[in-house]
Amino acid sequence: MKHGKKYDAVYKKVDKLKEYGATEAIEFLKSNSYVKFDETVEIAVVLGVDSRKSDQAVRGAAVLPHGLGKTIRVLAFAQGEKEAEAKEAGADYVGGDDLAEKIKGGWLEFDAVVATPDMMKVVGKLGKILGTRGLMPNPKVGTVTMEIGKAIKEMKKGKVEFRVDKAGILHAPLGKLSFEAQKILENTKAFMEAVHKAKPATAKGQYIKKVSLTSTMGQGIKVNQNDLK
Repeated sequence: MKHGKKYDAVYKKVDKLKEYGATEAIEFLKSNSYVKFDETVEIAVVLGVDSRKSDQAVRGAAVLPHGLGKTIRVLAFAQGEKEAEAKEAGADYVGGDDLAEKIKGGWLEFDAVVATPDMMKVVGKLGKILGTRGLMPNPKVGTVTMEIGKAIKEMKKGKVEFRVDKAGILHAPLGKLSFEAQKILENTKAFMEAVHKAKPATAKGQYIKKVSLTSTMGQGIKVNQNDLK
């Protein structure tokens, strides 16, 4: 695959055999950005699990202390008292069958979905639409809950869901490259803490094998795990 001169110039600066300190890696990404937009910082975590086994399918969520640097539009499926709670918590859209019909018609102007358990009979019919976009509410990550207000506030603040892929790797955004390095570091540590908590009881050997940070158009930088505890 052919890359541009700027990409190649940054590529040559990276020591592929080195594990960088976390702050050092973040500063490298910040000082070597060559694009005109505010890139997203992303993390990749290689896990020592067999993701083909259901009891090792690592999944969870992390609330990033400094958010993602963008406005999250939250849709809530709720009724009665919980509908009022959702609105008070700042949900952008709240409803039931009316919202489900809009979604079936092709409307997808939202970034996250939460629901109370009693509304899953409505949400369940949207599985093919929401599931393929990673928007289906799930109790394992706290998006199917009676504490709907709390869930919405977490989403608004910057809650990131993660799920191991077939190759045994987790990918997630951690905020914007324009954030202060310390804020990116704190977001990274919060994410890694959630990953540690999601360790399956059946996982054997080394759980976290490798961690790397990158930006939207940047290089992957291997990071020393000890810096993220």
